[in-house]
Amino acid sequence: MIKKPIILGIESSCDDTSAAILQGKRILSNIVANQEIHQQYGGVVPELASRAHQQNIIPVVDTAIKHAKIKKEDIDAIAFTKGPGLLGSLLVGSSFAKSFALGMNIPLISVNHMQAHILAHFIDSGKKMLEFPFLCLTVSGGHTQIVMVESYIKMKVIGTTLDDAAGEAFDKSAKVLGLTYPGGPLIDKYAKNGNPDTFTFSKPRIKDLDFSFSGLKTSILYKIQKEIVQDPNFIRENLEDLCASIQHTIVSILIEKLQKAMQRTGIKQIAIAGGVSANTYFREQLGLLAKTEKFSLYIPKYEYCTDNAAMIAIAGYFKFLEKTFTTQRESPSARLSF
Repeated sequence: MIKKPIILGIESSCDDTSAAILQGKRILSNIVANQEIHQQYGGVVPELASRAHQQNIIPVVDTAIKHAKIKKEDIDAIAFTKGPGLLGSLLVGSSFAKSFALGMNIPLISVNHMQAHILAHFIDSGKKMLEFPFLCLTVSGGHTQIVMVESYIKMKVIGTTLDDAAGEAFDKSAKVLGLTYPGGPLIDKYAKNGNPDTFTFSKPRIKDLDFSFSGLKTSILYKIQKEIVQDPNFIRENLEDLCASIQHTIVSILIEKLQKAMQRTGIKQIAIAGGVSANTYFREQLGLLAKTEKFSLYIPKYEYCTDNAAMIAIAGYFKFLEKTFTTQRESPSARLSF
């Protein structure tokens, strides 16, 4: 029997320190250390994030190896996030990965964070796997893209945000509402009891398959500021309806572009990825659309939606098979292109 390679994945692109052990396409462990220190600042502070990564990286990797019930000598290669992300955070993960690879004399694999989000769909979870080609809507705090995926390696961005990402629109709107960071999950929570048709916000008129969320954020801010002048308790009295209306507007923008992409390409296999793919309303609306328009929808497990090392490990696995390794001279890139 051919031995399935064991890959150690390292993810440190933003404020989560994560390590995962993968054997073949099966995840043996996936450990994530969150950084709660950013809540008091209402967003991620890059310097604090990199310091926390330095504190977390060794304990997280050690825990991942122990949970996987392997020895470090069993690891065949180490994959790390090259970018995009916060440079200081990326440096911690890449430096550890290069040191580990050098010390253990094993191959080093660099991974594009956004491509890894897409490849998380190929982690063995006992479900039917995606077939090529397919469209993937990757939605996170830093990116919003529609990607045409033709193979594990060949991917093409056919639509992207021109300014802000959908995840940022969620978090900044939550901040305006006085909710703590990260605000996206809280909007999802309060929206469950709200009416999405209560408030209307202006949608951007962007041609083709690109996105824009800066105007929407401004529309939400001005609407709330205007109402507070007339009623200081406006947010508290309408919080659930506000969250539902904001969420509905963002999700409808995403789905409308996705529908246009399906019409243009004729592709009927659709996947979603990134932190916003954990949003329950987004999942629900896509599920309803899949039934009416008869397309196949693939949604990752919640644990593989937000930043995690399992997705880095599976991306590293496919590169390992192709023997696409990197060197000790590899440097992380905050604005790594797709």
